Amino acid sequence: MPRITIVTRGGEERELEGRTGWTVMETIREAGIDELLALCGGCCSCATCHVHVDEEWTDKLRPMKGDEDDLLDTSGHRTATSRLSCQLLLTPELEGLRVTIAPED
Repeated sequence: MPRITIVTRGGEERELEGRTGWTVMETIREAGIDELLALCGGCCSCATCHVHVDEEWTDKLRPMKGDEDDLLDTSGHRTATSRLSCQLLLTPELEGLRVTIAPED
């Protein structure tokens, strides 16, 4: 089970044990971190699970698809490392992944 670090909007770091096959969004919600709204429940139809991935991890993630890219364009807080956490599937290779919850739009 890959362990990941989540940084909240307030700067608190939480190390979470994820489940292979779950998304980063599911892991965050399961941990009770409710500042990540994820209103669509992981269907990639909103951008309320927006996170900033630490730069060292961006090349290790699956490439972004068009829907995710379009949704991130609606955020005023998009950066080069922005991703939707519902699209980040946990695998053993992502052990140590670190993401910061993006500011709310």
